Amino acid sequence: MAYNELTPEEKRVIVGKETETPFEGEYDNFFVDGTFICRRCNTPLFSSKAKFEAGCGWPTFDDNFPNAVKRIPDPDGQRTEIECAHCGAHLGHVFEGEKFTDKDTRHCVNSLSIRFIPKGKKLPKILDK
Repeated sequence: MAYNELTPEEKRVIVGKETETPFEGEYDNFFVDGTFICRRCNTPLFSSKAKFEAGCGWPTFDDNFPNAVKRIPDPDGQRTEIECAHCGAHLGHVFEGEKFTDKDTRHCVNSLSIRFIPKGKKLPKILDK
C-alpha cells in the first residue's frame, strides 16, 4: 500500500518540512467535533477536543493521541519539530510553557499536514509506504 498522493504544496510542507502561510490554512479557525489525521498516511493525530485558539495563525492542539506524534529537536536548538510517528510527515512544532491551557502545550500544526474527519464518520485505513 502507498501513502496518499500529495499536491505540490502539501509535499513542500510535509516532505520539505516548510511552513504554510499563517492565518491562511483551512483549519486555523475551524472548530468542529471530530478527528484530525495525517494527510499523508491517515494516522489519527489529534482530537478536536484538544484544539484551541492561540491566535498564532495555525491550528493548535494541547494534546495528541498516544504515540501518534514524534518530537525532534530542530538543528538550531530553538524549537522542537513534530512529525507523524507513523510516516514521518512534518506537522509543525510544539511549544511548552506558554500557559495557553492547563496542559501548557501548544502543538502548532500546518493545515496542509492534516485532514479532518467529522465525528461519526469512519476513519480511513492507515497507510504504509
